[in-house]
Amino acid sequence: MEATQSFIVSARKYRPDTFETVVGQKSITSTLKNAIKIDRLAQAYLFCGPRGVGKTTCARIFAKTINCQHLTETGEACNACESCDSFNKNRSYNIHELDAASNNSVEDIRSLIEKVRIPPQISRYSVYIIDEVHMLSQAAFNAFLKTLEEPPRHAIFIMATTEKHKILPTILSRCQIFDFNRIQISDIVGYLEHIARQENISYETDALTIVAQKADGAMRDALSVFDQIVSFSNNQITYQKVIDNLNVLDFEYYFRLTNYFLENKVAEVLLIFDEILAKGFDTHNFINGLSRHFRDLLVCKVEKTMELLEVGAGIKRQYMEQTAKCSDAFLFECLEIANACDLSYKSSKNQRLHIEICLIQLCNQSQKKK
Repeated sequence: MEATQSFIVSARKYRPDTFETVVGQKSITSTLKNAIKIDRLAQAYLFCGPRGVGKTTCARIFAKTINCQHLTETGEACNACESCDSFNKNRSYNIHELDAASNNSVEDIRSLIEKVRIPPQISRYSVYIIDEVHMLSQAAFNAFLKTLEEPPRHAIFIMATTEKHKILPTILSRCQIFDFNRIQISDIVGYLEHIARQENISYETDALTIVAQKADGAMRDALSVFDQIVSFSNNQITYQKVIDNLNVLDFEYYFRLTNYFLENKVAEVLLIFDEILAKGFDTHNFINGLSRHFRDLLVCKVEKTMELLEVGAGIKRQYMEQTAKCSDAFLFECLEIANACDLSYKSSKNQRLHIEICLIQLCNQSQKKK
């Protein structure tokens, strides 16, 4: 008996299908919608930016929308006409996707050029989405130039890349270029909360914030980690379960260490560091995290910079309480010491001792806390 797969990963199940549902790229989606509304479409677009931020997703939405036969008042695809229906069911003959990583030769491009001559059967445009376009060979780029500059009226090219600097200037000059940003942590958390509610998964916002931080601005990475955490936590996402599964050092360690720095308790600080090592955490990541902790305490000092603190509400309260105990001078000195330790870490022959000396120096700053 053939097995069937009922589970669909969140990155596919909750992939945006309209401009409105794209997360964190408002300026780009607004520009594309306006271009469709006033019928000012270029013959070639280049979407560039880090992985997992929506480049290919926006290309697909754009391709579907420009071929929609009954656009909504807001400029979105209707998802009801024959063109939209065929796209949603992956049977559209008007939208062609090419992975340049595995189709990067001159022959592949010549085959594409032959297809470009054929007009669409139902819709207005034939759209060619070329992913990882920087992987094309030099000869393939050259073969593509003429078609890209003067394509048939029915053809539109949308190219996506994570490495714009590798693309020939002659290609860049023929495209409208859209630079996608890393997605803000708050936007990722909001989207994960939406998915958790849809799937009836209980969650703590602090836990989802850790997931968002781990994703480093990539929504696809965040959704992959989210699925992993859901399986690990049995649909109950808590802060503790997230840090256990992702092997993230608990914020609590940094709060405890800072309290001991303020009290000049060297022995307690060294014992906590030994506990961290015993749990298998990387010492370089530890000192980076400590530097970030001092930075976050500093931004809490001024109300205007509070928005730079990218943590959940519960942890934010702890930052507010601890920063009240620390003077500006103390935090500046601590940040400088931790940063110096980070810079000289790799050149140190005894890295544990190197960090322990740093921790002792931090304890000695306690007299400057007031």
